[in-house]
Amino acid sequence: MAMDAELRDRYGRRHDTLRVSVTDRCNLRCFYCMPERGVRFVPRRDILSFEEIERLARVAAGLGVSRVRITGGEPLVRKDLPRLIRRLAAIPALEDLALTTNGVLLAELAAPLYAAGLRRLNVHLDTVDRERFAGITRRDALERVLAGLEAARAAHFDPIKINVVAVKNLVEPDVAPLVRFARDRSLEIRFIEFMPLDAQGLWDRDKVLSAEEILEILARDIAPLEEVAGQGAGPARRFRFTRGAGEVAFIASESRPFCASCNRLRLTADGKLRYCLFALEETDVRTLLRSGASDEQLAEAIRSTLAAKWEGHAIHGAAFVAPPRAMHAIGG
Repeated sequence: MAMDAELRDRYGRRHDTLRVSVTDRCNLRCFYCMPERGVRFVPRRDILSFEEIERLARVAAGLGVSRVRITGGEPLVRKDLPRLIRRLAAIPALEDLALTTNGVLLAELAAPLYAAGLRRLNVHLDTVDRERFAGITRRDALERVLAGLEAARAAHFDPIKINVVAVKNLVEPDVAPLVRFARDRSLEIRFIEFMPLDAQGLWDRDKVLSAEEILEILARDIAPLEEVAGQGAGPARRFRFTRGAGEVAFIASESRPFCASCNRLRLTADGKLRYCLFALEETDVRTLLRSGASDEQLAEAIRSTLAAKWEGHAIHGAAFVAPPRAMHAIGG
């Protein structure tokens, strides 16, 4: 079938990135993401197979998607994940393949993932203090995450980025230690402003530690930073230290929304296509995949999802409604 050269929504935004969740399960219980107990996961029979994910990725690639990021839940709990990486890496039109992980299982899987064709990693880490880590994640697993980072460095992943959720009155003591940790190891670090995607309704605007507030902490505790010229097309705002090497980036989705340049579609682990993290509607592609739909029908499902995309998520509007799914069920 004839495929489009690129995917554009009604606002002219070109979409070249697909974020694929492979599971809604996780081996941590970060308080801002999941309840400690009683989480209801999707039945395994409803989770897309690797073959189904690969097929949709191939169709999306034919429409202009060139970048895929694997997420969860925690993607490394999905059995035989390097097999999926190998299949996706073999799609010629995909130019970039990345993965976001909490790092708990990374020590065992870094080398197999690299061998399968993965090259870029984002590792979630909110603190390098063991007691604080256990308090945030409800698991005593910091040493395993640190071992996973070392294994990733040894496997030659490049870049390796540290993701930090910036929750006000929580992460402030960790900002400078985390940045020093990243600088010492030539890792990139990104602070992500706390978003209303938790499972317990804990979010409010007063709990968002903004990029500007973090910059003030770093200027006081390490050194001032200046914004990097030529930021690129991604959502991150990048800064470099005025004294010494090292960069810090921010995903300022609260204080400086980047909806106007959004280039992402999302596929949930149970086969629902979403045009935004905060979308209230989804396109069921699992049923299409399992009912003999043609590639053109799958392509039309992708196009129709994009056609419905709104101009922005309106988090700060009075009419904002948080999505019914929590972050772990959508895909990071």
